[in-house]
Amino acid sequence: MTTYNKPLPTINGETKTFWDMARRGTLLIQKCDSCNEFQWYPRGICANCWSSEIKWFPSTGRGTVWTYTITNQNRTLGFDTGPYVLALVELEEGVRMFTNIVECDPKDVSIGMAVEVTFQQATPQISVPFFKPAS
Repeated sequence: MTTYNKPLPTINGETKTFWDMARRGTLLIQKCDSCNEFQWYPRGICANCWSSEIKWFPSTGRGTVWTYTITNQNRTLGFDTGPYVLALVELEEGVRMFTNIVECDPKDVSIGMAVEVTFQQATPQISVPFFKPAS
């Protein structure tokens, strides 16, 4: 296992379920019972209709690269090894998440590329979702 040297997420009441399931290899997003809209990032109310009837929903973990950038230099600790890909991935459920594309040459990433979630263990309690080219 490689050493995880990036900043760790802050886990709070709104995100604890997400991080608990990520540790088990499941990507969760939220869905509103009132308007049936999916949302990302986790929050206590629906960003669409303001309902508090939010439920956790297992994502398929599949999506496409909506946009991306390749970073070659960055002086921020944990992000100072490049090149790496920062991407906005649109999940099959319609929400978009910022993430890194891993397990491929950054030059092979393209808009519309099919990707799937993979998890990197940061600590024994935290696994971070990234995306890799779909198999």
